[in-house]
Amino acid sequence: MSNMIERLEQMLTTGKDNALLRFSLGNEYLKLGQTETAAAHFQQAVIHDPAYSAAWKLLGKALHDAARLPEALAAYRSGIEVAEKKGDKQAAKEMTVFAKRIEKQLA
Repeated sequence: MSNMIERLEQMLTTGKDNALLRFSLGNEYLKLGQTETAAAHFQQAVIHDPAYSAAWKLLGKALHDAARLPEALAAYRSGIEVAEKKGDKQAAKEMTVFAKRIEKQLA
């Protein structure tokens, strides 16, 4: 486990639970290929802040990498909706591409 993860996990245990902390933890676990743990943290991030389009995008990626395609597709669709509402065109565009790939895999 990396020092960064240890520091972030320690912050979590001291009660500093928020969207950014969960996003950061998810990101670190994703880098290590621990997709299930990453997905769990990204899910908490979007519970804390449902308008966090970057967290939706990485939640979709973590679920995709964990071979949980229907859930990944749902995360991307939620993320696209959030990003479009916020005017975050780039994130919406990226997630649309990822969602279309999954739709083809699931078809």
